[in-house]
Amino acid sequence: MTAVLKLETPPVERPAVLTIRAARPGDLRPLLDMIALHAECHGEAAKITATDLDRDLFGTSPWITALVAEAGGQLIGYAILVPLYRAMEGRRGMELHQIFVREGHRGTGIGRHLVARAREQARMSGCSYLSVSAATGNFGAHRFYEEMNFQAGPVTGMRYVQQLA
Repeated sequence: MTAVLKLETPPVERPAVLTIRAARPGDLRPLLDMIALHAECHGEAAKITATDLDRDLFGTSPWITALVAEAGGQLIGYAILVPLYRAMEGRRGMELHQIFVREGHRGTGIGRHLVARAREQARMSGCSYLSVSAATGNFGAHRFYEEMNFQAGPVTGMRYVQQLA
């Protein structure tokens, strides 16, 4: 089990103008930087490359959607969404795969804005639900999602993975 170390720094004031928008090709470098910072928060190293992210966001068959939070011409947060499907119910959903706000901007409501926009994006894609998960011991994330009206659901069964390449 990996321990997640949280160092709290006082947030800066929320920017006067905050834009939440879909990622654009020019956002790849700052997105990669934030993905690496997110991995560090969890004691991991990001292995994603610019080629991977470009393919998955903007390639011929985009696999993910990324929303970015921008203020003062700088990207200060992101949310990555991945499609889901419940075949027995015929329901589309969206997984809020990752959400991240740069240190110094946390606690200012930017994460809430990213979740709200993710919810809108899922609805516009014909989804009837938005799903998110958090590590068992990440109580701050649990509180955040519960405050955003997510309901905890039971974890059922085991997830099996088979490497294909």
